[in-house]
Amino acid sequence: MRVLAVIPARGGSAGIPLKNLAQVGGVPLVTRAVKAALRAELVDQVVVSTDHEAIAQAAREAGATVVTRPAELSGAGASSESAVLHALDALGADPEIADPEIVVLVQATSAFIDPADLSAAVGKVLDGEADAVLSGAPNHAFLWTPEGAGINHDRATRQMRQDRPAEFRETGAFYVMRTAGLREHGHRFFGDVTVQPVPVRHAVEIDDPEDLEIVRALAPLVDLPEPIDVDAVITDFDGVHTDDRAYVDSEGREMVLVSRSDGMGISLLRRSGVKLLVMSTEQNPVVAARARKLGVPVLQGLAEKRTVLRDWLTIEGLDPARVAYVGNDVNDLGPMSLVGWPITVPDAHPSVRAAARVVLTRRGGDGAVRELCERVLAARPEVPEPAAPKAALRLGSPKPVAIGDALVGDGEPVYVIGEIGINHNGDLDIARRLIDVAAEAGCQAVKFQKRTPEICVPVEQRSQIRQTPWGEMTYLEYKERTEFGREEYTQIAKYCDERGLHWFASPWDVPSVEFLEEMDVLVHKIASASVADHELLRALAATGKPLILSTGMSTLSEIDQAVEILGTDKLIMMHATSTYPLPPQEANLRAITTLKERYGVPVGYSGHERGLQISLAAVTLGAVTVERHITLDRTMWGSDHAASLEPAGLEHLVRDIRIIEQAMGDGVKRVFPGEEAPKARLRRVTV
Repeated sequence: MRVLAVIPARGGSAGIPLKNLAQVGGVPLVTRAVKAALRAELVDQVVVSTDHEAIAQAAREAGATVVTRPAELSGAGASSESAVLHALDALGADPEIADPEIVVLVQATSAFIDPADLSAAVGKVLDGEADAVLSGAPNHAFLWTPEGAGINHDRATRQMRQDRPAEFRETGAFYVMRTAGLREHGHRFFGDVTVQPVPVRHAVEIDDPEDLEIVRALAPLVDLPEPIDVDAVITDFDGVHTDDRAYVDSEGREMVLVSRSDGMGISLLRRSGVKLLVMSTEQNPVVAARARKLGVPVLQGLAEKRTVLRDWLTIEGLDPARVAYVGNDVNDLGPMSLVGWPITVPDAHPSVRAAARVVLTRRGGDGAVRELCERVLAARPEVPEPAAPKAALRLGSPKPVAIGDALVGDGEPVYVIGEIGINHNGDLDIARRLIDVAAEAGCQAVKFQKRTPEICVPVEQRSQIRQTPWGEMTYLEYKERTEFGREEYTQIAKYCDERGLHWFASPWDVPSVEFLEEMDVLVHKIASASVADHELLRALAATGKPLILSTGMSTLSEIDQAVEILGTDKLIMMHATSTYPLPPQEANLRAITTLKERYGVPVGYSGHERGLQISLAAVTLGAVTVERHITLDRTMWGSDHAASLEPAGLEHLVRDIRIIEQAMGDGVKRVFPGEEAPKARLRRVTV
């Protein structure tokens, strides 16, 4: 071994108690020093000399060897050189460490050490340019004595900065020395001494509490972004997912500003296996709605976040050191103190910034969550893409299908679709009200139907007279009267975007496919009635978009032919029985498993029953998406209203689906924290 770094880190300190364990950027100073030295390319080994067990433990966890420092070398008067020499002697028995050519004194009280600067200094000694090298920051200050005499300048001649000779202020960060020279002279400055320049922003030495405040404030600006290696991410809501403001309309309804980019980040994080949770002290439907949209569990109305988080970590079996908590205000300090990665946003309360290990660069509501997700993903191994599924694939778990910022598949939150269909009765205001119903219930999407009436209405039915809310008219006139065009769908697209919902439609003919493509929908839905319309299926397959195929009134042979055309790469199937309303004995929910095993694609459920039970049972059987017709009132005029859910029913459906998702668990049998007290009280053990 040629280069040994020694970090003296005693427990005593006159200015700051246990200064070497003080956190900067959420990391103890001794840990920062060890990591900087280990990252220096030319340093072979790092040793921490300490008299304090907590410092020793932190050093070992960071990757350093520990040498116990004797009491006579641990007082305020002991020199750093004495600690280095003692470490060299203590390591002498180890032939792999003994007698290094170069020794580096690294000071933990310098929070910002660039490994590249440290290696450059070592290189100067290794190459024979110097016997000792110290870190120094460029200095252009004019120095004076108390009596008014110029120290480094002639007070009668004020030189320009560029005309003055270079000066460097010793930073105290590191000193590189030939080991033989240190032993001979007993101090760090011998022979040819030179300076390793370091940036001024790195040159703050921590001697008193004010210095510590300064480096904590500088840490978010100086520290290079690093991957965040965690197994779970917990976030506050206000100020993290939002910009900490609320918009309240004249009826008292509250809205917040969020970043759409956060949704994809959360989706990718879920897919990587990171556990997620939103915690909020408020009980607010806005929080619940956003959490449902993201597919993240939420705990609301919390009086004491720290206790709740501690219990949650225990239940989930998580190591707190591998957990991130993102907060922005003083009520987040408690949970931040529990985890290894306390994180905050740049406009957080000063005390929260001081407690944070990481301060993100983006503000809440402006991509902070997305930035966090990307840094967490950077620390995780890449998840290989599953092989593309093939028709009739029966083995393995189907690959999730991406619809916009949502993943639909096993292990993902159930994708709930409120099917408006034709229940808008040709009225754009009713359509908007139904979109509101879906958004407030927590759906991810709404679905319509799109037809070209002169193509879809059979010739023999076109002239039949129908009784409608608008009087008598032919069946063709009625279909044209209730069909939305480009103007209406443009407004629908805009309103769905404002409400945070995906929207799409079931095209019933090829021109309708072309229309929806021009509207740039995220996905196409294939109605059960269209399973055998191969011309339509070919047009849909050509779009390259994700496809949702309903399988009502279809045989397996007919579905096989449809899948042959559509492929399975971006296909989601929906088990359905096209009876309106659906009697329980025709639900046949076990077909969900049949379809999944036969085709190897995600399978959901499209329901036409009254009530919620069958849809909820479908979720327990593995349905990855649930679609239900929705209406403002089941007594409204129209063919689909009677088999539709009213607003309260839809809200209960989504609520119960989310409860079922949590209740399904992971299948690992364990004793939960809530069982410990009853177990201790009730369990009788006999031999």
